[in-house]
Amino acid sequence: MPLALYTFGMFARPSADPVNDGFHALNDRVLLSVDQAEGMIARSGYASDPGPASWGPEVYPRFYEERGDGWSPATLSLWTDLEAMFAFTYSGLHAAALSRGREWFEKPAWPPLAIWWHRDAGYPTWADAVRRHEHLHDFGPTAIAFTFKAPFDETGAPVKLNKARIQALRSARAES
Repeated sequence: MPLALYTFGMFARPSADPVNDGFHALNDRVLLSVDQAEGMIARSGYASDPGPASWGPEVYPRFYEERGDGWSPATLSLWTDLEAMFAFTYSGLHAAALSRGREWFEKPAWPPLAIWWHRDAGYPTWADAVRRHEHLHDFGPTAIAFTFKAPFDETGAPVKLNKARIQALRSARAES
């Protein structure tokens, strides 16, 4: 059963502000690297952009505040396992971009991501992702939506990440 990952951030300034140039310069390279990542199954695109098809109408959580540009960085993807998802998120180019997040993003009063086991046929929708993200914010980590710090397995039981597998994935990635 695949794992779904939803991320949401809010630029501190409108997207076109020069302060966000670093984000925009890295974005296409990060998306290319995620498409090639071990454990990546697929990711949703955006209706307004070339690339993968959008998994339903794009919606944002209630934390979204219009900044005059009509959008905010968000991702929705499917993965084979938690360790592959973690290894990609916190290593390589994506980790380098994350380390610069304070330059671009508002400090969130919401979870930056939500993870869940996707049990349905097809892809999760943006609306489902937002519901789970808001559930995580409202109730904390549960089998409905969780984080890397408090993950759950397919049966809904708390689980720990396999650190040895994460290290092996990071090492394999560094060698390629």
